[in-house]
Amino acid sequence: MYSPQRRDFISVTLGSQAGRTYDNSKTWRRQSCWRKWKQLSRLQRSLIVFLFVFMVVSGIAAYPNLSERWQANESYHDGELKQAKPAVGPEAAVPFAKALPFTQPQKPRRPNLNKRGPPVLQKRLSKQENAEEPKIVQKENEAGTISNDKEEEEKDNMISWRGMKIEPEQVTPALPDTKKEEPVPNENASLKEPGALNDRQIAVIEAFQHAWKGYKQYAWGHDELKPISKTYSEWFGLGLTLVDALDTMWILGQHEEFEEAKKWVVDELNLGKKVDVNLFETTIRILGGLLSVYNLTGDQVFLEKASELGNRLMPAFNTPSKIPYSDVNIGRGTAHPPRWTSDSTVAEVTSIQLEFRELSRLTKEEKYQAAVNEVMKRIHKLGGKKDGLVPMFINTNSGQFSHLGVYTLGARADSYYEYLLKQWIQGGRRETDLLDDYLAAIEGVKKNLIRKSEPKKLTFVGELSHNQFSPKMDHLVCFLPGTLALGAHHGLNADHMELAKELMETCYQMYAQIETGLSPEIVHFNLSPHNSKDVEVKPADRHNLLRPETVESLFYMYRLTQDKKYQDWGWQILQNFNKYTRVETGGYTSINNVRSSENPEPRDKMESFFLGETLKYLFLLFSDDFNLISLDKYIFNTEAHILPIWTT
Repeated sequence: MYSPQRRDFISVTLGSQAGRTYDNSKTWRRQSCWRKWKQLSRLQRSLIVFLFVFMVVSGIAAYPNLSERWQANESYHDGELKQAKPAVGPEAAVPFAKALPFTQPQKPRRPNLNKRGPPVLQKRLSKQENAEEPKIVQKENEAGTISNDKEEEEKDNMISWRGMKIEPEQVTPALPDTKKEEPVPNENASLKEPGALNDRQIAVIEAFQHAWKGYKQYAWGHDELKPISKTYSEWFGLGLTLVDALDTMWILGQHEEFEEAKKWVVDELNLGKKVDVNLFETTIRILGGLLSVYNLTGDQVFLEKASELGNRLMPAFNTPSKIPYSDVNIGRGTAHPPRWTSDSTVAEVTSIQLEFRELSRLTKEEKYQAAVNEVMKRIHKLGGKKDGLVPMFINTNSGQFSHLGVYTLGARADSYYEYLLKQWIQGGRRETDLLDDYLAAIEGVKKNLIRKSEPKKLTFVGELSHNQFSPKMDHLVCFLPGTLALGAHHGLNADHMELAKELMETCYQMYAQIETGLSPEIVHFNLSPHNSKDVEVKPADRHNLLRPETVESLFYMYRLTQDKKYQDWGWQILQNFNKYTRVETGGYTSINNVRSSENPEPRDKMESFFLGETLKYLFLLFSDDFNLISLDKYIFNTEAHILPIWTT
């Protein structure tokens, strides 16, 4: 709130004439004041006139700024937020590695909770609260012919799978613009206001502020921060980190930073630029981020941007099989597969459904949900599965699985299984094909991929390649404990929760048994009773990208069991992030070698999901307010963006 500044002034006291009696008439006062004014020296009169003019000019100059601040404060909240008094500062952080330019966290700037308190999700429909949900009809997407003209030279763009580099891409097909309809507001179920912030939550806020400081100073408006070299890297050129972090800022109460970021989205986010973007990554990070922050704030500008982006991504579905291409040029309206193949990864094409379905619900444009539902319908009917497990690749021309015989819950397949369950939950638990596929897949995991390590008998998920078992487990697989627990919470088999607890212990040990206390990208579990350690790490797999999957599952496990050991495990992980990945000048960096506590070898890159997911899940993990993003009312997409569960 604006507080008027004190105004300095000069008081001039004039002596009265002896013996004179005074009355209160206006005539006398005017004569007396004029006489006293004339008695002043020229210097005194000049000084008074100067000060008067100076105060008038200063007041006029300040008026526009004051007006803008008043208007900003008035428009920011629809209603008053109840003040929540934060607890004292964070617990002392552990020392940092001497070999790196890292720093201990400082005492965080506490949010002013009158102005920037943790969010309350508010109902945004006043007269439309009883508005009927749009009825979504499954139908094939009507598309124009694919254009083969090459308007621009092909350029190499490195495409990653959640940070893992895979292959360069090319340019190809096209689709005409589709009609854009008027978007409608979303109705959100209100959440109970969270209580006071505790020490650990404040430590997360401080970590976010430090990371945001580096991004704002060295990478503002660009995709990713390079904190060591104090510069940035571009992937799509769409402000990836900024958009990915919008809802995190809101949840953490960083609304001053949120307003700055929102202004960039309104003024600078150009969704019509001629750039190739990856359909999956753009959907989960940018489209999901825009939909999430719309759900949190009800601000129409985010829905408008989401609608525009969704429309520009639709050319990806213009394929012979209706299985989407991996990449889209959002400015030209063209889409293409990778240069080396006509395949897409299964996770890419089956982990965009939550976002496109929600976009249809909000805009009442059926085409988005129709396109992604068609993908799921076709994959549901495909052969080539093994006990519900799917191969990693699917051909966009034939619509059939390719590279058969390899089954994993790691990269290129992971979020297929996650989105089977979450689509079922999102749609009100009515779509039985999705549930059947999910349950079959979990049984397939238990039958084919689950083993126990030696000597601690840790339950882990391996991989199957042409009937040969490999004890290899990606860190990405650590999404599974949380997904299993969420399914059990929504009424699925009780043994899913028992398996979730066992796998959660394993994912924690992937941190605890490593020298830095941070998990490598991939581990191999020991199956021989003669070895002394359960976890083995190959040199090529020793990097840590600040990934969220383990803290994501810790969040679900704490919410659904209330066992505080999960909070303690998350606190250890945050401390080790601060110890080995925090960069003194701002930001956090991925590292090359988790096995070296003396020199973990910074990679000079802060992935957008560190702000979008890792810190958000840590903040929610440390909260004891289970109505803060209730798991009965909301689901998280695979980038931790918040979408409502449909109630009608």
